[in-house]
Amino acid sequence: MDVRYNPLKHVEPSLQTYFMLVLFSIWSAAFGFIAIFWLGFLGYDILTSILVHVGIIIPIAFTNAIFVDAERDGENWIKEWREEQSRYKLVANRLKRKNLVIWDPNKEA
Repeated sequence: MDVRYNPLKHVEPSLQTYFMLVLFSIWSAAFGFIAIFWLGFLGYDILTSILVHVGIIIPIAFTNAIFVDAERDGENWIKEWREEQSRYKLVANRLKRKNLVIWDPNKEA
């Protein structure tokens, strides 16, 4: 995966490394599962065949979803992600306050 051609090229290097590590782990598990099947460690039956095929389809769909999302939004993708994270932190910090009281009309009515 060359960064010049990778749709994740607009993402900062630390997030790019994270996404590539996740994709690497998923594909390693998928190829390991296929190798176990082809080496004969798993007996052939319909359930095993379905699991092997699903084990290929899920990583393909996951990789496609990440790359299409990164390609579609380009540089705006990381900006939107950062804004979403800052909004989440704002809400999380407000909920951590000790003097925060949630009004419950059923108890006070």
